[in-house]
Amino acid sequence: MLFIIVLILTLIAGFVAPWWVAAIIAFVAAYFTGRRPGTSFVAGFFAVLITWVVLILVKTIPNDHVLASRIAVLLHLPGWTMLLIVTAIMGGIVGGMSAMSGVLVKQAVKGDK
Repeated sequence: MLFIIVLILTLIAGFVAPWWVAAIIAFVAAYFTGRRPGTSFVAGFFAVLITWVVLILVKTIPNDHVLASRIAVLLHLPGWTMLLIVTAIMGGIVGGMSAMSGVLVKQAVKGDK
């Protein structure tokens, strides 16, 4: 459930909001629907990772990866695909940590273990 909520909301927000909105979405969704920190991390990680891969491909395919290739050269990466992988993993970590934080804050507020 958490995975689907974060995936859909982050995908919608990815077209109109800044990148850090994914962290807020994962935190709030995990606060209300998350049960355990470990599973919430995994759900948030993969939801944001998949969303960012989709958003990157939607934005880079129409221009034949020109900008992504130039940024990959600036960062000394072998190609735009490596830039995609690195960016998606960083987004996944942000989503996972935010989702885990949401569950941990809920547990701290309610006194649950």
